[in-house]
Amino acid sequence: FDHIVFVSVLDMKAFQVLFMLLLTAAVADGQSFHLGKCQQPSVQEDFDVTRYMGTWYEIEKLPAIFERGKCNQATYSLLADGTVKVHNSELLPNGKINSIEGVAKVKNSSQPAILTVSFFKGKYTVIPYTDLFYPIHICVHILWCTLVFDLFGLFHVDYAWILARTRVLTEDVISQLHDELASAGVNLNRLTVSDQTGCDQTKGMK
Repeated sequence: FDHIVFVSVLDMKAFQVLFMLLLTAAVADGQSFHLGKCQQPSVQEDFDVTRYMGTWYEIEKLPAIFERGKCNQATYSLLADGTVKVHNSELLPNGKINSIEGVAKVKNSSQPAILTVSFFKGKYTVIPYTDLFYPIHICVHILWCTLVFDLFGLFHVDYAWILARTRVLTEDVISQLHDELASAGVNLNRLTVSDQTGCDQTKGMK
């Protein structure tokens, strides 16, 4: 082993304090957290990543602490090596555009609908996670579960997005998407509607 970590009584108390602080922050920010490890929902078997290239607009989502603006959108581009370039952007309240880029890779060729995505700031990977794609008509679900305190498996935080090729969807389509998310275990009561108004008039958000 490279190293061994021992947790003393004092360290455990400090850990408990940190755990409660993070838990309180998650609750205050509306994060969807649950006890235990992440669950693995079923994914689309005949997934074709090329169908999802281009720009998608955020319609609804579970609360995400890292999203603070409106006009949220994601653009996917297929790279020569088979990986996918991910570009996410949003319009902040101060009028500035906040964006981040990353690369998505299929982790297991037998499950092409599960992609590991890493976002970069310079040369550093700052947010690794997994995308699970569920296509319906012109829409796609992205589910992400992150396990907090992986060593102990104490609790996890769920994230979910409904993305579409247009900034607005009909109520019938949204209802169908809700049914799909509910079957994947998403708490629909925690979904929030994304603001996509006035976005086309903002330079850089088209």
